[in-house]
Amino acid sequence: MLKKLDQYIIKTFFGPFLFIFSVLFFIFMVNIVWIQLSQFTGKGLSNWEIVKFLFYLSVNVVKMVLPLTILLASIMTFGDFGERYELAAMKSAGISLTRIMMPLFAIVSLLSIMLFVFSNNVIPDFQRKAKNMMYNIAATKPAINFTAGQFINSLPGATVKFDKIYGENGEHLEGVFVHKVANAYEDQRTIIAKKGEFTPAANRNYLKLVLYDGYIFEDNIQDKNYLERLKQPGQSVKFDSLVQHFDVSDVINKAIEDEKITDDYRFQNYKEINKTIVKVKKENDFSFNSINSEMVGQTNNYVTYIDKIKNPAKPTEPFAIEKLKEDKKLEVLYQAYTKISFLQNEKKNKDTQILDIVKYYNKIIMYQQGIIAYSVTCLIFFMIGASLGSIIRKGGVGLPVVIAIIIFIVFYVMNLTVENITWKGKLNPYFGAWLSNLVLFPFGVWLTYKALTDSQVFDVEKYKALTKPLWSKFVKEREHERYQ
Repeated sequence: MLKKLDQYIIKTFFGPFLFIFSVLFFIFMVNIVWIQLSQFTGKGLSNWEIVKFLFYLSVNVVKMVLPLTILLASIMTFGDFGERYELAAMKSAGISLTRIMMPLFAIVSLLSIMLFVFSNNVIPDFQRKAKNMMYNIAATKPAINFTAGQFINSLPGATVKFDKIYGENGEHLEGVFVHKVANAYEDQRTIIAKKGEFTPAANRNYLKLVLYDGYIFEDNIQDKNYLERLKQPGQSVKFDSLVQHFDVSDVINKAIEDEKITDDYRFQNYKEINKTIVKVKKENDFSFNSINSEMVGQTNNYVTYIDKIKNPAKPTEPFAIEKLKEDKKLEVLYQAYTKISFLQNEKKNKDTQILDIVKYYNKIIMYQQGIIAYSVTCLIFFMIGASLGSIIRKGGVGLPVVIAIIIFIVFYVMNLTVENITWKGKLNPYFGAWLSNLVLFPFGVWLTYKALTDSQVFDVEKYKALTKPLWSKFVKEREHERYQ
């Protein structure tokens, strides 16, 4: 059974914890809404579908919010204890700082375990739902993919491009280009119009596009032989208005909740990712062997020629370009230059291919290790926060918040930097996933030691006393110069 002191400490901790978690979750959610909401509003989606999709995306935010919340709440809690002299009263009663931290350390350990379970089981499931819902929305609502100035292939049987899209629901268009998707033996058809608009069709299985002031370019080559096609002139028809229907019945009937994308490592838990790592390793070995064989095969002729020259049993006279005629010499040099350029380009392509393979493998490793690493970060942040709070003895949302944000920014920037370096294959992914924790853990241990020994690490007066002799000497020298 918890003692009254433990109950009081836990109660004091959970006050700022719940408040900070709510605020930070809201801030991170606003960031997601700001990025994603404009993509979906006015595109035919219901409010419930938009809210559901944003909820799926927001679940992943918990992994970042919880460690920062623990850091802030622990600084504020122990800062309040110090500011109200409650920490001094506890110590004067013979209660050590370690004993004071113990109930909150147990609570944070429980939160860390909960974060691991959440990251291992809940987040992958919601990421799968978000990814599939995004894919199905794009398929079910073709207009959602319309971006001005880009060729779009989401409409069945056509490629379209719009120079400008405007209107409350993006229904008005300018600079319309519609090209029928056809092979080389079918009739080719292209429509160009100055303006257009999407209007409701009588049949919901069709998307209705009304075009104004344009041309239809068509060549009737189907079922005609080669000679007939050569004689067939292109046709151009001007129109004032034209109605074009697109059959979207296949995509309309797709359920938004259908899950068609399942083979992604972010949809798996820790154990399932282990199997994926083994599988990807085998695939990578095969890919590397293929790349190696291909590169060796391309340079095999040169290797054979060098071996013949080095073999004393079969002496071969080296190729002498000086003995060739001028036109032949230029031809040989051009061929050599072409071959070298080809090999250089091939090397660049293979380097890019290898980098992509390494990057994908390292991403899987870092994602898997991150499931555990973020849980450990919670414990490290508690060590740092509790120690800092007991040292600075300042509560509220002033100095503690500033210090916590600085520590979190350092952690976040370090994470991003290490992540980019690891993806390039310059750092072991297992080490890269844990590097931020390995850097912060000694700092947390040092702060905890300073807090246990009542060190005045952040006492400004202490540093003023250390620099006072130097400062006094400087002031005296300035006064001496002034009176000379």
